[in-house]
Amino acid sequence: MKIGTDGVLLGAWTEFYQPKTILDVGTGSGLIALMMAQKFLDASIDAVEIEKEASKEAESNFKISPWNKRLKIYPVALQEFKPPVKYDIIISNPPFFDEKVPAKGIARQMARQDYQLKPEDIFKFSDRFSTPNGIITIIYPYSKVNRLISIAEHYSFYPRRITYVKGNPHAAIKRVLISFFREKITPDENNLVIENSRHHYTNEYIELTKDFYWNM
Repeated sequence: MKIGTDGVLLGAWTEFYQPKTILDVGTGSGLIALMMAQKFLDASIDAVEIEKEASKEAESNFKISPWNKRLKIYPVALQEFKPPVKYDIIISNPPFFDEKVPAKGIARQMARQDYQLKPEDIFKFSDRFSTPNGIITIIYPYSKVNRLISIAEHYSFYPRRITYVKGNPHAAIKRVLISFFREKITPDENNLVIENSRHHYTNEYIELTKDFYWNM
């Protein structure tokens, strides 16, 4: 699984005061779980990944990381996962594409298309296994975010923070970073532009992600 900007954005953007337990749903190569381990030094991080080769890759990456004692991979579907704890943070860069157009290779197909993992699955799981003050953080296409919010509200989760992401100042909004919790409030909303021009990153993006890049 390739490391993409979406995953880096979500991991860097997610905030919580001293979480103890974190779950990365659909971890792929383990990127976001590793970011959580680096960012929250007192937290134990679980990750689920249904695709066998990806889960093996994540397990390998966990083992060679400085935080290996706090990371654990479960090679199961979220719908079948029965965790031993409840989670302060449930985080996911989920599949976006609900059309049944074959992607190249089964692993990429699972990663891109949401018939293996739907938003409903994430919030249904979170309703049972998030702590009372826990949050769910997701990156999602702007074109589908209203549906995501509607699904969350069905399970009594409401937007807490929303960041609208643009690739450059002249581009349309492409992604939304969104954090949900159990209280209905007016969410804190802002915007993020990634690049001023190709490979010339904005100060805001650099400040957000600099702890996770060698050369930023």
